[in-house]
Amino acid sequence: MTLSMTAFARQERQTEQGDITWEIRSVNHRNLEVALRLEDKFRPLEMQIRKLFNDKLGRGKIDAVLRYKAPEQHNASVDFDPNLAKALIESCGQLAQMSERSAPIDMLQVLQWPGVIKSETLDQTTLNKAVMASLNEAVQELIATRQTEGAALEQMITQRCDEIDAIANETRRQMPDILQQQRQRLAEKVAELNVNLEPERLEQEIVLLAQKSDVAEELDRLQSHIVEVKNVLQRNEPIGRRLDFLMQELNREANTLGSKSIDIETTRHSVDLKVLIEQMREQIQNIE
Repeated sequence: MTLSMTAFARQERQTEQGDITWEIRSVNHRNLEVALRLEDKFRPLEMQIRKLFNDKLGRGKIDAVLRYKAPEQHNASVDFDPNLAKALIESCGQLAQMSERSAPIDMLQVLQWPGVIKSETLDQTTLNKAVMASLNEAVQELIATRQTEGAALEQMITQRCDEIDAIANETRRQMPDILQQQRQRLAEKVAELNVNLEPERLEQEIVLLAQKSDVAEELDRLQSHIVEVKNVLQRNEPIGRRLDFLMQELNREANTLGSKSIDIETTRHSVDLKVLIEQMREQIQNIE
């Protein structure tokens, strides 16, 4: 299955422990590179998060952001420990009796005493489980997007492969006519120059010309590479590097075809091949 490395995913989850939002962006890269942005409270999850990405993805530059919003206090009243507050007030009263410079008790300072106001404690374990579950959903969404983009890339590459195959077949079909035309031109040139050339020598020149311009092997390799490209597209593994190598091989055969060309039509076919190969090569850079 062909997977694109360019994708985006976003997952939101509301829990009693707060709101969790994952945003993941993926672009093409030689290897798998993961950049994480986490709050300090989620740093202990970093290794677990990286392992998930390594298990699910093969290549690509990943930018993953976790946003967290703590739950809001729905009750407007302040929840405090009355026993602790009472004990503090009584202690302050006793101190006031012992001091010649007593001052009124500041109730705000009493509330600020550690433990007086009960802060809602978050269950970090439950929160971490929700974070990882949300991340797994986001990664699955990212993979689904990669598959959709990959299917479009596969269709484009397959279409270009069919066009290359058609050009190779047309070039193969034209070669006998091209050699015959070259034979006729050579004979006309000899007659024009009024050169007394033995028929056997003329045939030798024709044979040499045919050998130099023979592109049957190049066309065979070109078409075999096309078959391999289509086979690689069906593999259920990262295939981008393999496809990139095949593009180099295809380009080499197209260049050789151009260098052996003895007519304008074959040269045009060589140029058309290189254009199609370059179009594929550019898109293959986005394939995992």
